Amino acid sequence: MSEEAPVTPTPVAAAADPAAGPIPPRQTARDGRMDLTHGPITKTLILFALPTLASNVLQTLSGSVNAIWVGQFLGESALAATANANIIMFLMFGAFFGFGMAATVLIGQSMGRGDIDAARRATGGVIGLALIFAVVIAIIGWFASDQILRWLETPPEAFALAHDYLRVTFLAVPASMLSVTLMMASRGAGDAVTPLRFMILAVVLDIIFNPVLILGLGPFPRLGIAGSALATAVAGTISLAGMIGWFYAKNHVLRLRGHELSYLLPKWSELRFIIGRGLPMGAQMLVISGAGLVMVGLVNREGLVTAAAYGATLQLWNYIQMPALAVGAAVSSMAAQNIGAGRWDRVSSVTNSGIAINLAMTGVLIGLLLLFDRAALALFLGNESPAIEVSRNIQLIATWTFLPFGTTIVLISTLRANGSVVPPLVILFLSMFPIRLGIYYFGYPAIGSDILWWSFPLSSIASLAMAWAIYRRGGWRRALPQPAG
Repeated sequence: MSEEAPVTPTPVAAAADPAAGPIPPRQTARDGRMDLTHGPITKTLILFALPTLASNVLQTLSGSVNAIWVGQFLGESALAATANANIIMFLMFGAFFGFGMAATVLIGQSMGRGDIDAARRATGGVIGLALIFAVVIAIIGWFASDQILRWLETPPEAFALAHDYLRVTFLAVPASMLSVTLMMASRGAGDAVTPLRFMILAVVLDIIFNPVLILGLGPFPRLGIAGSALATAVAGTISLAGMIGWFYAKNHVLRLRGHELSYLLPKWSELRFIIGRGLPMGAQMLVISGAGLVMVGLVNREGLVTAAAYGATLQLWNYIQMPALAVGAAVSSMAAQNIGAGRWDRVSSVTNSGIAINLAMTGVLIGLLLLFDRAALALFLGNESPAIEVSRNIQLIATWTFLPFGTTIVLISTLRANGSVVPPLVILFLSMFPIRLGIYYFGYPAIGSDILWWSFPLSSIASLAMAWAIYRRGGWRRALPQPAG
């Protein structure tokens, strides 16, 4: 028997905009959207997740290539500096992530029931909110960079480099945040291809600009580590401009014209909905980011070699976690559209397929990483670095944590698709802080720094057990109230 309460499927209403839809079952719209409410679930989920996975691969590849440039040209201190600065950026984007996800849920459910205008209202509201949030963060970050790095206990050898890198990165926050917001909204509407196109553009430009600005090739000045951050900022801004132009050129379902531009200043009822659902989801990311900051601080206490090893390890882990993040995003969008269309009969199957796909993909990646870890780590650290053996030890102990982690992500993504946002927050908080830090503080006297790495898989198993219990209980299946139109 299906775990979901039986609900009579309701027909998808005709789209409000003739140019936008509705989408015939089992077909793809001309602007790249997929119909996620009909057809074979596993195949549809894979096809929808693949562009997101490719986008994640490209984004991480860009970061890895940039880390290679920094590590090879500027040394281990510079690499440790970027690791400290990047965790700050993850924290900043995590603070806004929930608002984007709340809007994505609204967009997905609106598309599922054929209400294009509601999808555009949600898109405009979250874009307007992103603009305000990003500008405030950029200003605060510029002036608070030194204090932030002190809180992280950044090694003295890396402090000046981290300061230069972080300040330039803060300047790029508005363009980066708008790009992420548009990509999330597009996936909520069933279009994962447009974000991929402009991720490719951003990555290619970033990889080209990095060595040029780091080394000062041709007519460009030698900017060192600041050049790496500036290259990423310029590439992202060009990509954002291209994506906005594409939305209008292709008459994308979420483009805003005429009176719809007023949606950028949403009614309080809409903003209240996005903020009300978004704050707990954003808090989830803040919990993850906060745990990351605490971990960086604990790692930094072990010295520069361990900090550099951890920075290189995080680069490789970015690849391992990509299937979970891509499949989780696809599950959330697909479940939201099916909930909006009244297709509760498909939601459990979407979740089960997502778990199976993620376990298969992640398992393969873990096996490959453990086989070729030395060669991969040498790209970031150099062949003779003493940090390589430290990083290999981290890999052996902790990399398999991404199997339970990925399953938890899929379960939480399903809950989130219907606006259930508080239970995942509680789960993440308990696993990341009292459980993970408890493991560290009680285990450190016995086994030393290795307990840092053991805390990852042990806390992930705990979070999976809690997420499965919430998913099975079924209380999250209530109808999601909609904001006033």
